[in-house]
Amino acid sequence: MTQDTPDGTARTTHFGNETVREDEKAGRVHGVFTSVASRYDVMNDAMSMGVHRVWKDAMLDWLAPRSGQRLLDVAGGTGDIAFRFLARAPEASATVCDMTESMLLSGRGRAEAGNLEERLDWVVGDAMALPFPDASFDVYTISFGIRNVTRIGDALAEAHRVLRPGGRLMVLEFSQLPNPLLQRAYDLYSFNVIPRMGEALAGDRDSYQYLVESIRKFPDQDRFAAMIVDAGFEQVRYRNLSFGIAALHSGWKL
Repeated sequence: MTQDTPDGTARTTHFGNETVREDEKAGRVHGVFTSVASRYDVMNDAMSMGVHRVWKDAMLDWLAPRSGQRLLDVAGGTGDIAFRFLARAPEASATVCDMTESMLLSGRGRAEAGNLEERLDWVVGDAMALPFPDASFDVYTISFGIRNVTRIGDALAEAHRVLRPGGRLMVLEFSQLPNPLLQRAYDLYSFNVIPRMGEALAGDRDSYQYLVESIRKFPDQDRFAAMIVDAGFEQVRYRNLSFGIAALHSGWKL
């Protein structure tokens, strides 16, 4: 339920370039990902020309999974990060949590899922109110999902809550290029090509228009790092990927 501001008006947030009530955003994001679930992985490959796979591998390189760890992958519906994590840590386990059941079903239908049934759980849940006890996981990851959360600070606080002492947060998200000329070229590609690609490959232009707009609304690398610190994490660092098109943020619960 959305809290009102002191003057009695409803709190608002952004849905792409549109301003909406906070209590409307989650439902609209759910609609976006329900619409694109069956073509999500295909579109990721097309939009990034396969580079998202390199970024995810870089994420796992920095994360360095260890056997025995328990991973929570939030907004991880199709399982990309969880599958990579478990491949690198044979004795580890993972839980994929996503607000969109159709995304989870798409992930469970992948070939890798059948071989990992005993080590991999799929849970419908909200990043801002995770359905897990305190100190349940060793690692929390969220990949290209946190910019879609209504209140990012609440999601980071929940990440801190469910991590054990010594646990690690790792976020992979689209970010901002520090070079204005590169940013302008990237904007031209994003706003002119990706929505058309979404229409051609997934039959859904509007959802991909929102996804492009949501990237521009997300805090830049330094501001997001400060939000992670505010949530209680320490040793917060980030690394730019592909000149800053995406960024990895790391923090520890100490």
